[in-house]
Amino acid sequence: MSTPSTARTAVMFDFGGVLTASVLDAFADFGRQIGDARLPLRVLSQDPVGKTLLTDHEEGRIDAATFEAGLAERFAAHGAPVPAEGLLRRMQAGLTPDRDTIDLVARLREAGHRVGLLSNSLGDDCYAGFDLPAMFDAVTISAEIGVRKPSRRAYLIACERLGVAPEETVMVDDLEQNIVAAARVGIAGVVHRDAATSAAELDALLATCPTA
Repeated sequence: MSTPSTARTAVMFDFGGVLTASVLDAFADFGRQIGDARLPLRVLSQDPVGKTLLTDHEEGRIDAATFEAGLAERFAAHGAPVPAEGLLRRMQAGLTPDRDTIDLVARLREAGHRVGLLSNSLGDDCYAGFDLPAMFDAVTISAEIGVRKPSRRAYLIACERLGVAPEETVMVDDLEQNIVAAARVGIAGVVHRDAATSAAELDALLATCPTA
């Protein structure tokens, strides 16, 4: 998915599900461990208390421990009691690095594109093993700015930090709703499925771009 216009010069990447394996698959794997593959996503996206907990955590109003305690209570309310301590780490155990997409980020920078990260944070350790300041020209994390995707403000802050206008930028995200939101401020979008497909779509949107 993209917005038509002139060639873009900068790219912003999401983290989970783009620089890593699928978030949805990781949550489903954890769900199977506690008896229901769909429960983690259902609690985070449909349970009113769970949705509020997620928003408050991603926007930095509650810390990871408070979020884990509240999330454990919601799992228990749905018939799946789990220990709160380390809950987010267990839920994200399947988020292994996607080396092909990490290499794509590096190639884009080598080609002269400004490259940034815009991520909704989840827990204290979700970025462990990634040297984000070394990988990107600018890093924007939702809990640090107090607003998360798909808020328009999150995209505008990320563009400002990257030193580019929205009309110069492409967003790569695994969730289509985040790409739709980015388009509202003028950012073109690529719904990420794998590195090769995203590289091909970026090739059509950017002034110059290496292909996978």
